[in-house]
Amino acid sequence: MIGQKTLASGEKAGGVEKHVAEVSRRLVRAGHDVTAYVRVKYTPKRPKTFEGVHLEYVKTLYSKNLEAIVYSFIATIKAIFGDFDIIHYHGVGPATVAWIARLFARNSTTVVTFHSRDQFHKKWGWFARHYLAIGEWAAVKLPHYCISVSHVIQVYCRNTFKREVVYIPNGAEVIEVTRSNELEKFGLRANNFLLNVGRLVPQKGLHFLIEAFATVETDMNLVFVGAPSFTDEYYTSLRDLAKNDSRVKFLGFQQGEVLDQLYGNAYLYVHPSEAEGLPLTILEAMSHGTAPLVSDIPENLEAIHNAGYAFKSGDVLELRHKLTELLMSPDDVNEKSEDAQAMVETNFNWDKIAEHIEEVYVTARH
Repeated sequence: MIGQKTLASGEKAGGVEKHVAEVSRRLVRAGHDVTAYVRVKYTPKRPKTFEGVHLEYVKTLYSKNLEAIVYSFIATIKAIFGDFDIIHYHGVGPATVAWIARLFARNSTTVVTFHSRDQFHKKWGWFARHYLAIGEWAAVKLPHYCISVSHVIQVYCRNTFKREVVYIPNGAEVIEVTRSNELEKFGLRANNFLLNVGRLVPQKGLHFLIEAFATVETDMNLVFVGAPSFTDEYYTSLRDLAKNDSRVKFLGFQQGEVLDQLYGNAYLYVHPSEAEGLPLTILEAMSHGTAPLVSDIPENLEAIHNAGYAFKSGDVLELRHKLTELLMSPDDVNEKSEDAQAMVETNFNWDKIAEHIEEVYVTARH
């Protein structure tokens, strides 16, 4: 596995890291020997394994534009001498070096998972966006097999690059939350706050949510869980936007039981993003039994599968109206919450997802 920062949970672990960790440990349980190339900085204790997955540590240049590509190049060089049956890249950036594996690891099958159209993430400058656009071509054209995490990406690849890719989505694990004791230290009460979880980056549209919430008449809190990712200026702007609203809370990075209780005790999960692949945080909120309200970009709508609510992306007035409406409709929100959890169990089960990826590997080797 190449592309993830780390497999251990932590502040820098995002959707790709979660995906690789969940799939890798299940592949190990199925009897496979899995190695993940991770970046030194994000796993400081440097364990040799993660739930049976071998960890190989790669040094890189820790700058916004060079970190991923330098890491991917070094990891690929290491991998071609590793005698692997499968070399699996995650993300369109790392996919740009997949040609090295195709050329020099002739006995290995190369796979790329296309997680999102990263070129539209607003933190990137001109050069990075063009490089990531090339990465989309590379993700589809260079490997033996390309996997897309959403139907939206699958159709995009078919129409743009004239090649069929395999659809295997992100997943989540259904969790029943029965406790709320961890909320007290944040001054929160169960079923009395709106939640957003994820990196504090511009494409997530968090500024729209703060603006919409500002004039909603409610004593509920609006809670943000997550940290910036090379986006400290944006984080500062969010805090400035909310400085006169004591209902808005920034809790920073959270994990484990604390995060489970935040997911499971939220009244509503709100995700106003402008660009996504297939957002894991929406699936995780739904898997905890919390109904989602999302911007109407196709990737978000695909994630909720009609088991949630939507508003026009970037439309602060419509978002404000939706929030007001849903805060006055607790019975409807509770019903949607139950639908959301059942839908995740049926359509986004990690065990089934790992089995489908295993099927790609087996097919590729025969």
